[in-house]
Amino acid sequence: MHVNFERNKNMATKLSVNINKIATLRNSRGGNNPDVVQVAIDCQKFGADGITVHPRPDERHIRYSDVREISKIINTEFNIEGNPREDKFVNLVLEVKPAQVTLVPDDPGQLTSNHGWDTIKEKAYLQNIIEVFKKAGIRVSIFIDPAEQIAAAAADTGADRVELYTEDYAKSYPADKNKAIAKYLTAAAITTQNGLGLNAGHDLDMHNLQFFKQSIPALLEVSIGHALISDALYYGLENAIQLYKRKLSTH
Repeated sequence: MHVNFERNKNMATKLSVNINKIATLRNSRGGNNPDVVQVAIDCQKFGADGITVHPRPDERHIRYSDVREISKIINTEFNIEGNPREDKFVNLVLEVKPAQVTLVPDDPGQLTSNHGWDTIKEKAYLQNIIEVFKKAGIRVSIFIDPAEQIAAAAADTGADRVELYTEDYAKSYPADKNKAIAKYLTAAAITTQNGLGLNAGHDLDMHNLQFFKQSIPALLEVSIGHALISDALYYGLENAIQLYKRKLSTH
């Protein structure tokens, strides 16, 4: 497939900081140190374009109460990720009404997300649940693998955006970055040609982010947590956020 992103070459890409790891650190000792809500406030102050959280049923990191508290102080974009097959998650999103909900098909005990939706087999289900959120005025993004048929069928679900699952890109990048990006270029082209917005996330970091953005300038948003929070241990949170934002600059 011919890929032409020329018209989007100067498009700004937003950085949404996933603060799940901050909650993991807090929960490891009990109490409220570090303060997850304060970290969300500071990430905004330090230049983050959005805050992402991914509450899971066991609340092993972000708690449902955290989501409610963060919703009160958010002045950037709020993105809540999770599995809509859980009624508790759906009810929380409808209560909080974030700017965006990202639907992820992870299992309850899963350590981290490791696959996207089958937009062909699960088309009817996705259409129904996406409509629930869109009626509430919430933008809907769905997590997908960078496969041509999956990307092509995403438009039929009614989603506003897709989030490309980038773990495979991150793993392959050190050996051959051009090979690593190839299927993402195709999936991105299909997505944008079908009128959907394009997000990306999972294992994007200081080393591989800039090439991903330069290769796919139509990228609207990346959600980054683990790598950015890890880098913050060395650079500080404010510096880490600014360093990642520079990687997203096309200049």
